[in-house]
Amino acid sequence: MTTLPRHSAPPRPAVAPRVAAKIWLSVFLAANVLLVTVFFFVGGLSDRPLISIGRLAGLYAAQAMAFQLLLVARLPWLDRRLGMDRLTSLHRWTGFSLLWLLVAHVVFVVFGYAGLEGTNAASELVSLATTLEGILRAIVAFVLILVVGAMSVRFARRRMAYETWHFVHLYTYAAVVLAFTHQIAVGQSFTSSPVARGYWWTLWIGAGVAVLAGRFVLPLWRNARHRLRVVAVVPESANTVSVYLTGRDLDQLPARAGQFFLWRFLTRDRWWQANPFSLSAAPDGRTLRLTAKAVGESSAKLRSLPVGTRVFAEGPYGAFTAIHQQQPNALLIAGGVGITPIRALLEDVAGHVVVLYRTHRREDAVLLPELLNLAKARGGVVHLLVGPKEQSGPYGPQLGPESLYALVPDIAERDVFVCGPAGMTSAVLRSVRQLGVPAAQVHAERFSLAA
Repeated sequence: MTTLPRHSAPPRPAVAPRVAAKIWLSVFLAANVLLVTVFFFVGGLSDRPLISIGRLAGLYAAQAMAFQLLLVARLPWLDRRLGMDRLTSLHRWTGFSLLWLLVAHVVFVVFGYAGLEGTNAASELVSLATTLEGILRAIVAFVLILVVGAMSVRFARRRMAYETWHFVHLYTYAAVVLAFTHQIAVGQSFTSSPVARGYWWTLWIGAGVAVLAGRFVLPLWRNARHRLRVVAVVPESANTVSVYLTGRDLDQLPARAGQFFLWRFLTRDRWWQANPFSLSAAPDGRTLRLTAKAVGESSAKLRSLPVGTRVFAEGPYGAFTAIHQQQPNALLIAGGVGITPIRALLEDVAGHVVVLYRTHRREDAVLLPELLNLAKARGGVVHLLVGPKEQSGPYGPQLGPESLYALVPDIAERDVFVCGPAGMTSAVLRSVRQLGVPAAQVHAERFSLAA
């Protein structure tokens, strides 16, 4: 068997990995929606249309809840193909859909029974909560999801520390348990059909197992096996530092250039903090390297991290990898600290590579010597674009379509990998669309904590 050179174009799969994952999720969701709809009609309708609508909304809400668990399970197969950006976006839309389905469930059921009993909605809600098993638990679950939904609105999210936002989201698990027990107690699908009951048990147990495996079992097993520890801390600039780690059997760790981990450095003052940092060098089977800029207290403390510190790492995560490369050549575009996954990708993408590195000042261009040496070794090109955001060149904005075309005339025949601040990333995506780069060839990683 002939071994391909490291930078030769990868063989294309019959279906692109991202497309395969989207098809799988769409088929899974459509099949489950169809099954639930069939079970609902087989179970029989209420004489009151409002009650029937409310019950159907409740079934779809329960299904959305299970789908949410699948999205947050961080299953490697899905994460490598869609990436946390897309999974986070799906999670957000599913969450708000779940919220509105629950609102519809409560409103239609309460008003339906109020009309049946000849009472007002408030009295009927109190009556249901005090006379039917599971209703009070459902109300508590509904309130918890309302709170989480309110905290997830962009206005509130931007004013909240990530740790606080994450802690509030943990209440969702309590809501899931309460909602499930409510469904067992009074759900018509559970009480009237053994087949439907078997379906719901399978769906909920499967979702729970996915979360348990992806969020707990797999990270614990990997860390017990690899036993990561810090072997060097190297300042790269006045406010940027690289941390080198080693461990056991790192050649068996399924990490790729462009991915990131959630790192916990197990010192007395920071073991409880998990920070997302990308690998800044392609994994070589012996060491891992992350490079971080001091943008907060936690990342600033990395400079004083003791050698020998044990590390608990969750991951690898992210679809910002060369497995998605479609064309023989690539363009890598980085802004600020987004250079870290781009620097790693420079070792892994195939063909001729052009790197565009956007910084405010030349002295901010960390890892530049490495980029230049790597590019030279493989016949690539690095363009350093320096200046404020509004900086323009001979062809307009530095990352505008005219400037990109002047620097990379064959951009439409390349895969484009973009990582940087959200504003810069959005500007580049607009530019490449105007230049006619097919969407399948554009791979973006928005460098933000939520991702």
